[in-house]
Amino acid sequence: MTAVEQREVESLAIEAARAAGARIRKAWLEARQVEYKGPVDLVTSTDREAEALIVSRIRTSFPNHAVVAEEACAGSPLRPPSATEPAWYVDPLDGTVNFVHGIPHFAVSIAFGYGTTIEVGVVYDPMRDELFSARRGGGAFLNETRIFVSTTNTFHRALFATGLPYDRQERADYYISFLRDFVASAQDIRRFGSAALDLCWVAAGRYDGFWEWRLHPWDVAAGSLIVNEAGGMVSTFRGQPLDLFGDQIVATNLALHAQTCIRLINRLGATHNAPT
Repeated sequence: MTAVEQREVESLAIEAARAAGARIRKAWLEARQVEYKGPVDLVTSTDREAEALIVSRIRTSFPNHAVVAEEACAGSPLRPPSATEPAWYVDPLDGTVNFVHGIPHFAVSIAFGYGTTIEVGVVYDPMRDELFSARRGGGAFLNETRIFVSTTNTFHRALFATGLPYDRQERADYYISFLRDFVASAQDIRRFGSAALDLCWVAAGRYDGFWEWRLHPWDVAAGSLIVNEAGGMVSTFRGQPLDLFGDQIVATNLALHAQTCIRLINRLGATHNAPT
């Protein structure tokens, strides 16, 4: 993909993210219509409206591109695009539970790539007016200012973020065992409820690392590129290349990545009731 093509795609993603963010911000003060996709998995009319706005803009400019979007894919088996297929990954409102409960921490996430190789990533936080963006090979930015991961190299001084999957009620002990290990060995843990922003905050050096299970490709496609372009590393718990359609992600600065993966691997090996 040429630099000109990257910039064209990035401009569209930024425009769509800001437009969706404006709609979300307006809906913030209005009554919210909430539906449950599962026991702890919510969707609102705002999710659907924001997604429709984004997808419409993509279709207008690129009618033949695949779109992997949260609400459109709900309840359907996910199929990774072929390696040469141009594809967009869209999460119109990452952090819906926060939005529903009046917590101003959520984001619009849009990524573009070929297959699962992401070329452009944009994450917009409409409440803070913070726009994170990256083009493959072009660095990572926050509101047009270059950002980098932290330089923390000691685990006990590291601040981590994490999340809990939608099957947490059935496997609470398993997930909490990881939290227990990190609470005992890291500086502290945060759980703010938006994986897209967690990744961007790693990229900006606010967090030193992040891990989570069972996310979807639209949750992590943009943020993972932004971390990589900020000088960080993103992988599975075992240090293998990230699979957007897989069930594990860990993102840190380079100095902490091996230490973090070792702790996650040790906990995986010590646990016998892992999710299947």
